[in-house]
Amino acid sequence: MSKKANPRRLADNEAKATIRMLRVSPQKLNLLAQLIRGKKVSTALADLQFSNKRISVEVKKALESAIANAENNHELDVDDLVVAQAYVGKDMVMKRFSPRARGRAGRIEKPFSNITIIVRELAAAPADAA
Repeated sequence: MSKKANPRRLADNEAKATIRMLRVSPQKLNLLAQLIRGKKVSTALADLQFSNKRISVEVKKALESAIANAENNHELDVDDLVVAQAYVGKDMVMKRFSPRARGRAGRIEKPFSNITIIVRELAAAPADAA
């Protein structure tokens, strides 16, 4: 008499990882998401490894988590994985105030954001495709 299990929202050849509450604006995080979107996983990891952006370390962790999910939970081949989707969402915004001239206050916003990475296994091309 228990509830039915939730059906899987992703295809059988996909795996996902999400990181929430990253202390960076969604606009800056989206630059890194654009950098890895559509690339092979090994290339995307190398691009993040040598990126000068501070948040690239966290995005690399998210990508590695998606790869581990694909390998361990869904038995996908790591060598055939491609970053199918990488999208960014807004999270909370901390509001702070800084004193300005004549008794006024300047508003400072410190945004947080989320990133979701979906990797997909592409069918391996046959070796004799000449």
